[in-house]
Amino acid sequence: MIILDNVYKAFGPKQVLSGLSLEVCEGDIAVLLGYSGTGKSVAIKHIVGLLEPDQGDVRVDGQSVPALSRRELCELRTHIGYVFQFAALFDSMTVGENVAMGLRNQAAMTESIIQARVHEALDLVDLPDAADLMPSDLSGGMRKRVGIARAIALKPKYLLYDEPTTGLDPVTAAVIDELMLRMQQTLGVTSLVITHDLRTAWTIGTRIAMLYEGQIRQCGTPDEIRNTTDPVVRQFIEGRATPVTIGAASAASAAGAAGAGT
Repeated sequence: MIILDNVYKAFGPKQVLSGLSLEVCEGDIAVLLGYSGTGKSVAIKHIVGLLEPDQGDVRVDGQSVPALSRRELCELRTHIGYVFQFAALFDSMTVGENVAMGLRNQAAMTESIIQARVHEALDLVDLPDAADLMPSDLSGGMRKRVGIARAIALKPKYLLYDEPTTGLDPVTAAVIDELMLRMQQTLGVTSLVITHDLRTAWTIGTRIAMLYEGQIRQCGTPDEIRNTTDPVVRQFIEGRATPVTIGAASAASAAGAAGAGT
């Protein structure tokens, strides 16, 4: 289980997280929704120790991430795959070399084991013949899939996805959605996906949380979020420019009905 417990984080005068609490249970595909710039990426970077909270705690399987030694943190990271927003591939390395990067840090792995893992990971993302290609040879969607392959090569327990469908056309985004579902079903991983793409959220999410003003505004099943009466969450999922309170919406509806009867 991943737990962010009352996490605060500021950068200079800018307060980004203001008491964020979130639980990701084993087997879930949890989706963290929110407007651009609300701190979604900041939140998940705490899980792998790339950032430390100013206040609060982050726990993975009972371990307090900020309290881990460097060696313990490196060990934890072998159990967490991280898919970066723009894949973050090294352009001077082949696809196979990119996927093998994390594996080469494992002293017990022979070259034959590494190559087997690379090809297994590429097969899982439907790129079985891509190992010798360069990143420049790939489309945007293929680069995203290589990023997923690199994240799963170590066979992690958890996968963190940072805006996995950003910049993709709808068809390619749907392919990435299907891959994220496949990773859960085939590998049994627990996932946390941060996005502002509602189609992705509805397609893959078992639990959906909305980050707003540094806190979780609401968390629930997809149906609970779809049917929310919270005006801020409704504004986001309906794509409205200004929030409408439930009382105001009801009054407007009643007025419209009265006008239609005159």
